[in-house]
Amino acid sequence: MPIASRTKKIPHGARGIAVSAWVAAFGFLCSFANDARAAELIMLEQPGCVWCKAFDEEIAPAYARSGESQIAPLRRVDITQDWPADLEDVRKERLTPTFVLLDDGGTEVDRMRGYPGDEFFWGLLGEMLAKLPAAGAAPGPDAPRRD
Repeated sequence: MPIASRTKKIPHGARGIAVSAWVAAFGFLCSFANDARAAELIMLEQPGCVWCKAFDEEIAPAYARSGESQIAPLRRVDITQDWPADLEDVRKERLTPTFVLLDDGGTEVDRMRGYPGDEFFWGLLGEMLAKLPAAGAAPGPDAPRRD
């Protein structure tokens, strides 16, 4: 039996509705994904850094697949190159690696100087991420008032 005879034909009107619904759903998911990005983890590095290499071997492969990377994707910045314009408010470091956590507005939340090894990195990163403001959360009691 030919394949064409086994497939159902979709009426043109229904096909248009199905495509429109798919496009709308895709647009909604894309906008949600953009809004869900709450932070960025900047890794300051330089060529020849043995601790950067250790991070690359021990953490980097797992980080890309981790829940932490969904909250704060990793962005690498070589400190021997020109400083990125969008990081002008971030203090430069000479010690590498240094991990700088930025909130969704690009404001520094915390930083970790050096690579503490695979046994301590995840715990310290968790403490850093806990300092991020919750998306859409009301300010805490210690937050400055804007009257």
